[in-house]
Amino acid sequence: MPASDSTAPALDSEGLDRMTQFLGERLAARVTPKKPRIAVVLGSGLGGLADLVNDAVVVPYEEIPGHPRSTVAGHQGAWISGMLDDIPVLLQAGRFHLYEGHEPGVTVTPIRIMARLGIETVVLTNAAGCLHAKWRPPALMLVADHIQFSFRSALRGPVVEPESRFPDLSDPYDESLREVARRVALDAGIRLHEGVYASMLGPTYETPAEVSMLGRLGADAVGMSTVPEAIAANARGMRVLAISSLTNLAAGLSAEPLDHDDVLDAGRYLERSMQTLVRGILVELSKS
Repeated sequence: MPASDSTAPALDSEGLDRMTQFLGERLAARVTPKKPRIAVVLGSGLGGLADLVNDAVVVPYEEIPGHPRSTVAGHQGAWISGMLDDIPVLLQAGRFHLYEGHEPGVTVTPIRIMARLGIETVVLTNAAGCLHAKWRPPALMLVADHIQFSFRSALRGPVVEPESRFPDLSDPYDESLREVARRVALDAGIRLHEGVYASMLGPTYETPAEVSMLGRLGADAVGMSTVPEAIAANARGMRVLAISSLTNLAAGLSAEPLDHDDVLDAGRYLERSMQTLVRGILVELSKS
């Protein structure tokens, strides 16, 4: 399968193993005291965290045979490994979405690679629309639960060993990790909401009627990613934490039209708070 095929079908275990071996060998070019056990997925407009990694090894997606490529503005499209505040970390800069034409399994290819590399905890970040006018975005939200409206499971098809066929999602976003995030935010003076993230297929933004529906169903934010990754990580037994940058009020809650460039701008506005929060979480997790 050519590396330039951005909408390739999901890989089987052998294909994932080949990509993992290639990436692992490239990342091993830099010797660290410990291999990363924590990975961070960088959402739209949040790629600045990668610039803070010391002695970084950067592996662009297109250099990995068979690896899908990100096509969304604001997504770098590379794996980055190095030390962040003296903590070994793996960053995924650029994710994959169903609206790009990918098969569901492709959207979680990086999660499956992380698991094969020994990652135990994954921090997912995203940009999302806010469903609460009183929350006054830009703001950050800790994801406590989700509602999936894409109706396309990334786990559909043959089981990718050693994933669970029927993963338990009673606590998809680890409560102990959320407690760490709350403490870090409080100590840093960061306003951190907590709520339910609704995942839509996209790529259109939601209509006012859809926004009203989502609010009535219990959603607090809406986006087009994260949920497939969280499900795949849970299926592999990884701990998951997710943080949304609430970049704008969803349609019908504001007179302003929605624009992707505005989303990126708001993400950059929130970037310092997001970086402070994520870095603080990593420091706390490194102590355990």
